[in-house]
Amino acid sequence: MRKFTFWALVLTLGIMISADVAQAQNVAPASSGLNIAILDLASIRRQAKVVKSVRQQLTAYQDGFRTSIQKEDAALKAANQELAKKRTLLSPEAFAQERRAFEQKVAAVQKLVQSSKKALDQVQAKAMLEVEKSLNKIITGIAEKNNLNLILRRDVTILASRSLEITASVLEALNKELPSVKVEKPVIK
Repeated sequence: MRKFTFWALVLTLGIMISADVAQAQNVAPASSGLNIAILDLASIRRQAKVVKSVRQQLTAYQDGFRTSIQKEDAALKAANQELAKKRTLLSPEAFAQERRAFEQKVAAVQKLVQSSKKALDQVQAKAMLEVEKSLNKIITGIAEKNNLNLILRRDVTILASRSLEITASVLEALNKELPSVKVEKPVIK
């Protein structure tokens, strides 16, 4: 009985293996070739007109914030000097009260700096999201047009033929389709 069970198991396995081999031979390959392209995203983000436009607008907003904060900083320095002069004139309780008021002003300016940075970061992220959406649409269009199966980033590629590069085409299309993006004025909360 054991011999019969052993041979039945061997026969069943043989049939299963031969069926899998036959089925594998009938499957056609998914693609006759692999079309690959290389894209230098860092270069596009440095050279694109829209990115330069976003940077210029953000710099203008930063300069405005910087001027405002410098005025606040100068006022704090003057208040600190005035407080130092009052130290000998005021009672310890009155000086402590003046000192707390000064520290509150310092905290308010620090909060203003943090809020300004956060507001700038938010409007930058929103503008760059619009750029990324357009860039992805362009890359997808070029991939479909050229029947590309795979696009690799330049920074993760060790060696590639220059003929695989699509960076110039993508950059040209991005500059044409989206030359600038209006960066919203940052709102400090």
